[in-house]
Amino acid sequence: MQSRHEHNGLLWVDLESPTRDEVRAVATEFAIEPLIAEELLLPSAKPRTEFRPTYIYLVLHFPALRHSHKSREQEVDFIVGKDFIVTTHYDTVDPLHKFSKVFEVNTMLEKGPIGDHAGFLFFYMLKKLYKAIEHEVEYVRHDLSEIEDHIFSHEQVEMVEAISRSARDLLNLRQTIEPHRESLRSLEEDGTKFFGEEFLPYLRGLSADYYRVHNHIMRHTESLHELRETNNSLLTTRQNETMKVFTILAFVTFPLSLLAAIFDINTVENPFENLKYGFWIIIGVMAFTSFLMFMYFKKKKWL
Repeated sequence: MQSRHEHNGLLWVDLESPTRDEVRAVATEFAIEPLIAEELLLPSAKPRTEFRPTYIYLVLHFPALRHSHKSREQEVDFIVGKDFIVTTHYDTVDPLHKFSKVFEVNTMLEKGPIGDHAGFLFFYMLKKLYKAIEHEVEYVRHDLSEIEDHIFSHEQVEMVEAISRSARDLLNLRQTIEPHRESLRSLEEDGTKFFGEEFLPYLRGLSADYYRVHNHIMRHTESLHELRETNNSLLTTRQNETMKVFTILAFVTFPLSLLAAIFDINTVENPFENLKYGFWIIIGVMAFTSFLMFMYFKKKKWL
């Protein structure tokens, strides 16, 4: 599916799951090399940045954790020329869809130019995508806040799985955007040769957006580690308390069982066998023994 947007001399062609004919037509229109055009047909495993005399080709991956898409990671291919930009993706990318709506509104209202070249269009587009990642990170932060509340509400067992889910989300966010660093560094170093020195602050701004998002992810990862340690400590404490209770019960019941077994021996020397209140005397001896053991545990501060 292809959509085209034009504003003040800048053209944006957006391709979603393009066919070979659509890619061939776009490649002919913008003089895109056949090898790069072939790359637009299938997803790429890794991000990349390539510079050509008339355009820049970038491949970036973005996380999509909270959306019902085909995968938790979405690829966007950018071909950025002087007065055009081509984007290719294989699923609906929500930030790009929202950006297209804003772009259409600006076109209808005939607002001022976005910039002198398509690099500015790419700049605003990528900022929108990084803003969407911040929203993903904010969802994870909200989950961590709820996990913290549940941990201190004596729900440590239930939080083991929740912590693991949040750890998976943070790991996915980190692994998806970390390769952006090299692409942005390459773009910052060589992009000025293509767009001019005056565009350098905008390229640095994109790097700043990336590092801000990355730092948020790392801070939440550290918070998650602390929550996991806290949850594990509380779980261990609860397990130790349970084991202590069972150990004390075993230690109490063993001598009582021994006493009962001794008094149950059927011999003529059994002092309680023929007594009228022998049963209650045995019960009393066992109760007194239990009391002594309880006081001993209390003195040792085991209870």
